[in-house]
Amino acid sequence: MSKCSNKYSNNRLAKVLLTVLLLTAYSSPLNATIRYVSKTGSSTPPYLTWETAADSIQKCINISVFGDTIYVANGVYEEQVVMIPGLALIGAGADSCEINTQPFATTMSYRSVIVKDTCLFKGFKIVVANNTNLGGGIAGTAINSLITLNRITDAKYGIVNGSNTTIYQNVIKNISTGMLIFNSNALVRNNFISTDPNSLAAIIAGIDIQAFTDEYTPIIDSNYIVDHFYGINKSIGASPVIKNNIIMKRGGYGIRSGIGGTSKIFNNKIIAEIGYEGIYKNGSIVQAYNNYVYGPFIHYGILLGPNDILKNSVVTGAANGIGAWDNQGIIIQYNNSWNNGINYSGFTSDTTNISVDPMVVNDDTTQGDLDFHLQKFSPLIDAGDPNIMDKNTTRSDIGLYGGPYGESYVYVDLPPRPPVNLTANVDTLIKLNWNRNTEADFNHYNLYRDTTSNFQIDSTKLVVSLPDTFFNHIIPVGTESLYFKLTAVDSQGNESNPSEEVGVLITSVKDEWKAVNNYVLYQNYPNPFNPSTKIGYKLKERGYVKLYVYDIKGELVSVLVNQVLEAGYYEVEFSAKGGSASGGNAYSLSSGVYIYQILVSNDRSIPVFSDIKKMVYVK
Repeated sequence: MSKCSNKYSNNRLAKVLLTVLLLTAYSSPLNATIRYVSKTGSSTPPYLTWETAADSIQKCINISVFGDTIYVANGVYEEQVVMIPGLALIGAGADSCEINTQPFATTMSYRSVIVKDTCLFKGFKIVVANNTNLGGGIAGTAINSLITLNRITDAKYGIVNGSNTTIYQNVIKNISTGMLIFNSNALVRNNFISTDPNSLAAIIAGIDIQAFTDEYTPIIDSNYIVDHFYGINKSIGASPVIKNNIIMKRGGYGIRSGIGGTSKIFNNKIIAEIGYEGIYKNGSIVQAYNNYVYGPFIHYGILLGPNDILKNSVVTGAANGIGAWDNQGIIIQYNNSWNNGINYSGFTSDTTNISVDPMVVNDDTTQGDLDFHLQKFSPLIDAGDPNIMDKNTTRSDIGLYGGPYGESYVYVDLPPRPPVNLTANVDTLIKLNWNRNTEADFNHYNLYRDTTSNFQIDSTKLVVSLPDTFFNHIIPVGTESLYFKLTAVDSQGNESNPSEEVGVLITSVKDEWKAVNNYVLYQNYPNPFNPSTKIGYKLKERGYVKLYVYDIKGELVSVLVNQVLEAGYYEVEFSAKGGSASGGNAYSLSSGVYIYQILVSNDRSIPVFSDIKKMVYVK
């Protein structure tokens, strides 16, 4: 695999270098001419200075020949542009130099810019039809051309391309299909493609690959794609290399591999607030290595089929982690499927596939941007296929930055995550419980206490160090209140931030002790769920509690709690089938994202706490 990939990569690099050399040669041959276009220009050729510039891009092109260069000044040019072979057309910048065909884009076949062979097209903003069902930004066969640093908005297609074009660092927004790569060996690199997830544009693809035969080998590399139904969709034909892309989803599929050819899928980051599948095989052969799929995919994180290969990849948070709809000839090895509803299904998983906390730098969206670099003591380091090397020439890591297309980086040694769900119950003892940490280098917990709330932890307040997830604390004589916090410590001595605080105090003249807590709404578990899940919450003090469930459209599904409750920890079960919000008609949920919300008021009917979280139901 590595030798084949390196050979392929070298061939493509040679093609890119050839493109650059050709553009350099054709932009300044001995008989080449530099021409100019300006909004204040004239209609009198030959447009050889800014003072004698053309007032139209197309007028200037019409008198140009192979090898000429045209510079275009700031302004809005309402015209269709049809280039000639060997032309360099350079705008003043995508922020201020605009080709606008809205007045003319009345049919789906209309294209704003037609790029021909051996061209450079750079530095324009292209506004098409202001309608994602109409028009296209850039089209053309464009053999050995370079399309770079343009911004394209409001069209059915952003770039429609054939042959061997290099498409580099363009911004494409509110487009039904960001790029259609048709019968092409294009290099598509470092482009930003996004759309409004609520618009018609969102139903199509960020990048769509089509070909009449499987021999076309486009490279889709290091693009950032947001909110298209298909992030990257290989519809039919072609054998693309899809690597180092970031795909953000609020529905649909991350990478879908359609009929024909072989899709090589390396080191892609696929993140979803909600989606169907992260990587989905639908006909072609898939060879996928070192991908990271994260988020509530309601079907599968990765779903493959006959004769596919999946290695060194990570899936977390999906209803089903890694699955096969047909396991004939399939190879699934050296992967980590962790914290999914079902981690592996549809095939017999061998011992090279694991289910462990990956220990990445950050997998919590509430703590800043997600960062899937591995921590120093992650169990995924050097745990990939021993026949595949990282860039630092060691055995491949499992995960996003392993393998020959990954990164060489320093593994940081971070403290464990703060312990969660610290609860207190009082009998003859104070019984403390909490959830277990999952880091591979976890060593023990430190339990702290004080007689005042909101205390700062230090060694004078340390009660005990222990590996367990419970502790029974004797109630000291003469004490009226106690507050507790917990930290996790790893084998290197790194200590986490403290957990939430929990307290107990005397509540009556009879010296009766009672637990007091902060207000907390916990993430439901399991999540995703089928058919039921549990939702936990804490009350700091007595109050009127309402706990609602809504669908993603904001329609009320169920009222789980609607009553006065004392302070403490509570848990309620929610089922996918039950009575209506009014207690009458039954409901049956469809798969998808649901919202649950808690509202708490005190004895004076003053709101004191509210929170909201998402959960995913999968049939």
